[in-house]
Amino acid sequence: MAEPTRQDTWSSTAPPGQFQPFIPAEQEPGEFTLRAVLLGAVFGLVFGAVTVYLALRAGLTVSASIPIAVLAIAIFKRFGATILENNIVQTAGSAGESIAAGVAFTLPAMILLGYPEQLVWHRVFWIALVGGCLGVLFMIPLRRYLIVKEHGTLTYPEGTACADVLVAGERGGSFAGRVFWGFGVGLVYKFLNEGVRLWNARPQWMLAPQSYPGAMLSGSITPEYLGVGYIIGPRIAGIIFSGGVLSWLVLIPMMKFFGSHIEGAIFPATQPIREMSPTDLWGAYIRPIGAGAVTMAGLFTLARTIPTIVESLRAGLRDILGARAGAAEVRSRVERDLPLSLVVAGSLVLVVAVWILLAVWDLTPGLLSGLVAALAVVVFGFLFVTVCSRIVGLIGSSANPISGMTIATLMATCLVFVALGWTGGTYAAVALSIGAVVCIAAANAGATSQDLKTGFLVGATPWRQQVVLIVGVLASVAVIGITVTYLNNNYTITERRELLVVADEAGMRRIGTTVHEGQTYDVVNILGSQRIPDGTYYLDTAASKLVFEQRHGIGSLDLPAPQATLMKTVINGILSRNLPWGLVLLGVFMVVVLELCGVRSLAFAVGSYLPLSTTAPIFAGGVVHWLVQKTMKEKAEASEVSSGALFSAGLIAGGSIAGLLAVGPMDAARTAARAAAARAGQTLADSQLPFALGNQLWPQVAASDAVAVLIF
Repeated sequence: MAEPTRQDTWSSTAPPGQFQPFIPAEQEPGEFTLRAVLLGAVFGLVFGAVTVYLALRAGLTVSASIPIAVLAIAIFKRFGATILENNIVQTAGSAGESIAAGVAFTLPAMILLGYPEQLVWHRVFWIALVGGCLGVLFMIPLRRYLIVKEHGTLTYPEGTACADVLVAGERGGSFAGRVFWGFGVGLVYKFLNEGVRLWNARPQWMLAPQSYPGAMLSGSITPEYLGVGYIIGPRIAGIIFSGGVLSWLVLIPMMKFFGSHIEGAIFPATQPIREMSPTDLWGAYIRPIGAGAVTMAGLFTLARTIPTIVESLRAGLRDILGARAGAAEVRSRVERDLPLSLVVAGSLVLVVAVWILLAVWDLTPGLLSGLVAALAVVVFGFLFVTVCSRIVGLIGSSANPISGMTIATLMATCLVFVALGWTGGTYAAVALSIGAVVCIAAANAGATSQDLKTGFLVGATPWRQQVVLIVGVLASVAVIGITVTYLNNNYTITERRELLVVADEAGMRRIGTTVHEGQTYDVVNILGSQRIPDGTYYLDTAASKLVFEQRHGIGSLDLPAPQATLMKTVINGILSRNLPWGLVLLGVFMVVVLELCGVRSLAFAVGSYLPLSTTAPIFAGGVVHWLVQKTMKEKAEASEVSSGALFSAGLIAGGSIAGLLAVGPMDAARTAARAAAARAGQTLADSQLPFALGNQLWPQVAASDAVAVLIF
């Protein structure tokens, strides 16, 4: 019998002192090939476009790295591709999903803020390009510390799972079978559950409506959340879930207890507490608390990371000085990053580009405000790239709270604007542009961190990965802008609505002209008028009359854009000085208490911000991991944990593929059917909706919470 080789015994979970990459540094198999780069770019286009749709519809995204890795293995299987080529494919492709999330969470708020003319594809293109490239460049100096030195501490769940997928595909046999079994189970489960609605996708229970009102348990019982929970393990999954327990089983019932007897609405809600559901209370009150908690926990994380950041920068400077002196340290293939000089130069060019873009678009009324905006991008961009890169190492990209970081950026930027007296004109759009660049950079930095972790585990060349990440950004940003504007235009409707206006109508701003039904009109946007509802209208100037109202797709029932709506609320709240600071500070000091107790607060803060329906199935995955460890005992450490990680990676991949490519279009068909019926003055029953087979075949089973949990 042949002796086992190093690759036969390789494990992604080996301790730091014993770990060796799957492909040794002295070997150089094919890696940066044309076919790998092109296939990765194609995946970046596809997943970027689909993610935009899902983010505008549901306000959430899932990591695309593992699905892309699985597809790369399947496509390249007959062409003899190497594991490093497959890694290049998933590296390039993952950029599209992360950038699309950052764009869809922020830039659609331009319409909600009253600047629809700013949401055109070429402007989305440039902001996405700048933010995506900054996310890659700012992450490069952090790679040695976060990825290499913190190996064993920061698990990077998706990155580790992706490496397991790639290695399983390289080995074939039973290893690949575990991944593909998980992939098949996850894909079929997701399709039957959320696609054709055979059983309830989100069971929920009100615990004790009379004695403990407001307390609710719920769960989005998806395979990808279960897989993420298994990969991150019981401890982190438990801490995340505990944050959700505090929000949903303590704070919300407390609000119900003390607020149910109050007659009027309490800001920022618009209805009395007694009329609000737990979900309403979460949206109005818990999310600001969670945003404050995530921001403060991120600052604590950054404070702990500052020494390592300084160390990384010093190491980079030593490289530059050593190269100039002709005595640069010779590093192996798996240790070479792009030169720090190139990173700094590229970052400076991109920051100057932000200044120029804002000036060209006439968003900034002067060079000073443009300079402040560019400096804000540098400060907040590097801050949240650092924080985000570490967060995803703990909890993964799927639960990465980039919207919370963007809210923190918008808060700080708007506070600076208020201090300088910049509260009118286009400053709301300037603040959103800053937040968009930072959000995109943070989102892409999280994905970049996962990709570099995968590369570290499998033995990829870092500088080649970093180059292909930029290629992935360049490939995906065009389709992302086109998709955003296409969806908005596709769902936009124009209705006749005649309203008289005066020449100096408050809040009215001309944004262009249009030809409608053979006549030319001025297009005006009205925001903040006391007489006329906010919106976009066609103005007959001669008659001083608004003739038509243009209802944008973004912000409608079809494309509610929940994250962008939150960004708009924050900006208007601060610039008009009515942000719920009391709620934000509750979250801040909640984190301070945890830190004083010696508890690392980041995972807890994330759990307090996310819906319980997200944290509960993640916790379930952690519990399964704990049960495997207890029941398998010594075998778990030897082999079964690796098998569970492989199967979990397949669950994430299968659930993500089904959610991105099947469930989304089917949900769109159901929404379109409801909208068509509403326009005809009709209401469709659940059994009449397209693809809702469960509601048609066995409605009682399809609606049962108990059946759903049993199947899960």
